[in-house]
Amino acid sequence: MFSYKSVYREKNLLPPVFTGSTLKLFALVFMLIDHIGAVILEHGVIYSYNRQLPAALSYPVSLFCSQIDQVLRGVGRLAFPIFCFLLVEGFFHTSNRKKYAFRLFLFALISEIPFDLAFNSSILEFSYQNVMFTLLFGLLTIWGMERSRLSHPLLSILPAAAGILVGWLFQADYDWRGIVLIIVLYVFYQYPLEKTIVGCLCLLWEPLACLAFIPLNMYNHQKGQGMKYLFYLFYPVHLLILFCIRYTIFQI
Repeated sequence: MFSYKSVYREKNLLPPVFTGSTLKLFALVFMLIDHIGAVILEHGVIYSYNRQLPAALSYPVSLFCSQIDQVLRGVGRLAFPIFCFLLVEGFFHTSNRKKYAFRLFLFALISEIPFDLAFNSSILEFSYQNVMFTLLFGLLTIWGMERSRLSHPLLSILPAAAGILVGWLFQADYDWRGIVLIIVLYVFYQYPLEKTIVGCLCLLWEPLACLAFIPLNMYNHQKGQGMKYLFYLFYPVHLLILFCIRYTIFQI
């Protein structure tokens, strides 16, 4: 394991005021905001109006909801970089990486049906998977990078390339671009300025996500209150609730 923690702890670009649990709460709120826009407004209000379904709202209301959706989705862009950051933190701090990976895999499976219901209106749809698979592949990628560099630093390129390829082929949420971001956060773990610059370059395809580096650079390297399973449970449960709300209103 790299001995990054003692080095990195001395470096901060902004005042260190947020614990890991606070960052996790930020990410959960941003994710909820994002998914309200995606599940309720885009796949509910806007979809029903475009298809002229019986439950469709009027044009002015649908147009207003479309404008609100753009705001919600913009705010929601901040969630994923924070989750990736916390994943890398967890990678370095967990006492059992195998259990960490298994939890991600288990809840990725549990979350797939709520994810498909929310985003595809189907029980199982295999062309696009939930974000926990992306986080799982990212974890396995940086784990492989760490193990391979023990033999030779350049060998870490191989698991990095393999992880990006898997992200591209598997087509989980954020696909290969999410894996690249996780790799960047891992490689520049002890260099906050470089991590911020390169991380933002990785997010140029959705520039609002770069704002996530403001709270990330205010991390105080403290775990905070124990909320180990909050994200794991919140993710499938809130998707299922949002789907039920949409189905109740629009029958889709």
